[in-house]
Amino acid sequence: MGKKISSAEAEKENGNHITSPEISFEVIVLFVFGIMMLLFGALLFKIHTGELPYTPDSTYGLFLVIVSLQIIALGRTPFGDFKRSWILIILGIFTAAIGMTACFIPGYLSNMVRILAGLLLFTGGIALLLQLFISKEKAKIWINVSGVLRHLTLSSALVYFLSAVLGFITLFPLFTTDTLTAVMLLIYGLSYFYLAVCIHKTNIKYKKEIQEIKISDENSEFKRKSGVFSEAEIPLSVAVIIPVGFLLLLLGFLLFPVSTGLIPFSPDGQLGLLMVVMAIQMLALGETPAGQFQRSWLLMIIGVVFATIGIFSCLVPGILTGILQELIGVLNIAGGVILLLKRFGPAISAGIKGRRSKVISEPLPPVLKNLVIIQTVLNFVSIGFGASMFMPGIVPGEVIAAILIINGILIFALASLVLKIDKIQKSGAF
Repeated sequence: MGKKISSAEAEKENGNHITSPEISFEVIVLFVFGIMMLLFGALLFKIHTGELPYTPDSTYGLFLVIVSLQIIALGRTPFGDFKRSWILIILGIFTAAIGMTACFIPGYLSNMVRILAGLLLFTGGIALLLQLFISKEKAKIWINVSGVLRHLTLSSALVYFLSAVLGFITLFPLFTTDTLTAVMLLIYGLSYFYLAVCIHKTNIKYKKEIQEIKISDENSEFKRKSGVFSEAEIPLSVAVIIPVGFLLLLLGFLLFPVSTGLIPFSPDGQLGLLMVVMAIQMLALGETPAGQFQRSWLLMIIGVVFATIGIFSCLVPGILTGILQELIGVLNIAGGVILLLKRFGPAISAGIKGRRSKVISEPLPPVLKNLVIIQTVLNFVSIGFGASMFMPGIVPGEVIAAILIINGILIFALASLVLKIDKIQKSGAF
């Protein structure tokens, strides 16, 4: 599960865009939401007839985790956009913790996550709808400009309205039927795709204006605040990996009581959530278990497939469990081995041929040396975690829990080093 990240691989334009293809993180998350709602709507017809099982805990839990990713990475909440402060990131991590626990441990947070998801959808939808039409900088201007801004107004209004309606249905499910809810979810999913396309086209057409707004925000009074209310200046690569580290830590600690039979456990929720988070990293950063690659449409397609599989596993338990176990096992083992070969292959090859490697002869700065050490340990831990996927019941649960906890700690250590390297690079030290 260990992912290789570096500040040099962070976003190129103030954190939200990466070339080839140039799709913002906001659009990626909206697209994943669209997949989730469309798939949920399609499956609900068979869930209603009893042909398919259903786990509401991991469904609502997954929704909360994706919401938390928006909060942590963008400062975007269900109630509107805020400056990304440390207190907002803490709130996002807390939301993620609730969602992850619901995915992993069924039954304990069922009502809580349903009510929380319903409240976020209902009150958030109403709040965003009011902001859209009351604000002087949104619909009142957009509707008078022909082209993509009119579509942005319509798609935003449609998503916010349906969010409020489905939030109400989530809170009070007896007011409608499953069939009607399924139809609304299908429309809701399509409206997310519509909104994602509109935002993407707006980002391209008004790129200069958006950049000017970002520069203005950078010079705002908010920059001078301190403590937990100060701006969290972290690159997107680190912001996305923070929930991954927390996910592994939480999963590791929960596996101790799970392995002793004290609490139930949902492998489908666990594997599905891991796949969705991996897919978002792939879609947003080009980050894969085998390292980071420049984003291409092929990589985007693979990310969409992974997201769809993960979402399906969270919605419908018991069908893809074995397949996901093997897939995650293979990805982690192959990724760990490939990254180790990339890092040490040239030096080993040079040693075999009797030549002194240039990599070895040039000493690394201490911070980069620590980065290499942590990444190397992460690769070995990733291989160990992948191997455990092929030996369920053989490897003790306590061992798997320890591996996950070590993995989570190392990811936080890696993120801390990347932030340090990012500051050093900005200062021009190396």
